[in-house]
Order: sequence, then C-alpha cells, then structure tokens
Amino acid sequence: MSKKNLGALDEKRTQQIEKEYQADPKNVIIRNAFSRTPISDVFYVSSSQPGVEPNFSVAVKTLPVANQRQSGRCWIFAALNILREKIAKQLNLKSFELSQNYISLYDKIEKANFALEAMITLAEKDADDRVKQFILNMPVSDGGQWDMFVNLVAKYGLLPKSCFPETKQSNSTRETNMLVNAAIRKFAKDAHELALSGKVEAIRPLKEEVMGKIYDLFLNAFGVPPKSFDFEYTDEKDKYHIERGLTPKSFFEKYIGERIDEYQSLINSPTSDKPYMKNYTIEYLGNVKEGAQLKDGLPVWFGSDVGFYRDRGSYAWDSNAFDFVSAVGFPLEFEKGDMLDYRHSAMNHAMVITGVDIVDGEPTKWKIENSWGDDNGLKGYYVMSKEFFDKFVYQAVVLKKYLTDAERKAASEEPAHFPLWDPMGTLAD
Repeated sequence: MSKKNLGALDEKRTQQIEKEYQADPKNVIIRNAFSRTPISDVFYVSSSQPGVEPNFSVAVKTLPVANQRQSGRCWIFAALNILREKIAKQLNLKSFELSQNYISLYDKIEKANFALEAMITLAEKDADDRVKQFILNMPVSDGGQWDMFVNLVAKYGLLPKSCFPETKQSNSTRETNMLVNAAIRKFAKDAHELALSGKVEAIRPLKEEVMGKIYDLFLNAFGVPPKSFDFEYTDEKDKYHIERGLTPKSFFEKYIGERIDEYQSLINSPTSDKPYMKNYTIEYLGNVKEGAQLKDGLPVWFGSDVGFYRDRGSYAWDSNAFDFVSAVGFPLEFEKGDMLDYRHSAMNHAMVITGVDIVDGEPTKWKIENSWGDDNGLKGYYVMSKEFFDKFVYQAVVLKKYLTDAERKAASEEPAHFPLWDPMGTLAD
C-alpha cells in the first residue's frame, strides 16, 4: 500500500471487518436488541443493584425536589436547594422553594454583558483567535458554577419562588439563548470592523445599544421581578406569617447574608497540571463583572459528569450497572485525569449530596438530591456508588469550617490561572 493510501478504509479492509462481524453470532442478538431498545437498557446489569440500596447511616432531612424542566440550570437549582434548606429550617417550613427564575434572569443578563465586554477587549483580534472563538461558541448558555451563583445572589439577592415564578421561556431556554447569542456574535463582528477602521470610540455606544435590546429580551422572556414584596408563609404547625416590604437584597441579607461566603469550592481534577492543595481559577470564566458537613445535617453542592452509567429512571448510579465491554469491546471510561485531558469527561451537572452510608469509617454510597422532578429516581433522589463518585465527581462546595489546615492554606494562596478551555472551566447544566 502506498503512503498516500496508508490507513485508508479501503474495500479489502471493509470486507475483512464485515466478514468477521458476520462470523460472530452474538452480533445478531445485539443487532436485534438494538433495533427496538435503548442501548443502555440492553447493557444494564441487574446484579449491580445490591450495594446501592437507598439506605444511609447519615441522611439529611430535606424538602421535596425541584424540577429544572427543559433548561440547563442545575447549578442554580442545586445552589438554591442548599440555601432554601437554611431558610426552611429557620422558619419551620414543610415546603419551600426560592425563585430559580430570578437568579436565571440576572445570570443571563450578566453573562451577556460579560461576553460583550470580552468582545470589546478582544475587538482587534481576528475571528479565529482561540479565546474569541471559545467565547463565541456559546456566549450565553444555561450552565454555570458555584462561584458564579455566589456573585449573583450577592449582587441581586433572593426571592421566594411564589414572588417570581417560572415562565415558559425560563423552563425552556433554547430559543432565548439562540436569539441573544446571535446579537452577541453580530456585535463581535461589528466591533472588530470598527476597531480595524480606527473607530474604537464607536464600539462602546454600540455595545450599550445591543445590551439594552438584550435586557429587554430577557425581561420579556423571564418577566419583570418585583422591587419589593410581602413574604407570606405557613409553618409546619399551620401558623400563618407575613413579612411586609422586603426587597430581594433585604430578604437575602436577613436569611443568608455573609454566610454565603462561608463556603469553599474544592475540585478533584487529577491532571498533571493541577497538583492537589493548590488554588486555581479559569480566565474569562464568569458572569458578574463531604462527610462532617452531612453529619451536622447540612447538604453539599457538588458537580459531576452524569453522561456515564446513570439511569434517569432507576435510582442507582453505579459504574458497574452497564456492561458495554462485553458487547462493543471497549469501555466507556478510562483514567479520570486522562478523560479530562482528552475531552472525554467533565463536570456537566450539579446536584446536592443529602446523605452518605459510612462503613468502618469509609463512605460506601451517597444519597443525591437532583432537580429533575419527583417522577425520576426515588421521588427525585438517587443513590451514587463510591466507585461512581470517585470516577465522575469533580467539584464539591463545603463550609470552610470543615476544611483541613492544608486546604485552608491552599485556598488563601494566589490562584494559578488556566485558559478558558481548560476542562475545569466546563459549566454544569
């Protein structure tokens, strides 16, 4: 074979593969099964259930699960689930949700402004500049991380969900994202042309015009939040209460306030460029310009990859639950650090840990509160095995008082900066 054709999938190689395929009788069974059954259902291993039963030695009593619908706002739902538990405990509430729509609205607005400002900074760069391309790929999306959430609530406060409920657009965000991203990309193109023609002074007025239109779009889609409101609630003893004249900021300050700064984000990213006990940050990532904690009855926000081995309908998430190797000849996963480096895995979903089963001092499984509604899993809750946890969990947010001395020291150091496309810059949605 000539060097020109080396590696080509030619007729000879194709015939060889097809002959080997036909000679293996299991392919007939698999092909027939695939024709009417989802692949993961075909490969499900029923014997994997023992060991991930929904029983825990440490379990936090929590409110009913929420539902993010057709949106990628898991990080907002999970973070608000942490905060609502604090408020519900203070007020003795049996059921309570904070307005996810309120945080989502200002997240979208701030992300748009952040992206437009980035395009001003990068205006002279060509369209194929790597940073510019990465931002323009999806300047406004539903996804986010814990620190982005903290920025939002510190700036805008919080609302009870009853004061600012969901809309059709907040529950299903694809079209609003499409519209605003079109506006941002057009601005990037116009700003680049102005910069090259020496009309830099015209860029910012154009940005303000575009930002005004984007702001209008999101208010139309998500609604206009109240500047002030009365907070009505009935406690677990059926006693009615009302607090009059609150604002989102005063509500936040009264029930959460500086306690939002008591949390520290920890990552598990075992790549060669991120040794443990160091502080890290991602450039151009933003919007606004584990056991002891559970034992104390406090849930934990965490981010993981849920693209592998998770069954939305079943309650058990375990990396032994599906046998892909026997049928296709290769596994879904390999070493955790390598999966990050080679873009095979990343944090793509945020949830809340509400329980753990500890045997001989070691965690063996975790109770997970999700935001997919109560018609999934066990009324919205799942059981995550230790093996799944070790392989696919990348971030957890814990109260600083539970950190070790070494972790506190690392968190206080100046962070190392990584580019926007680093795997740990992936947004949970």
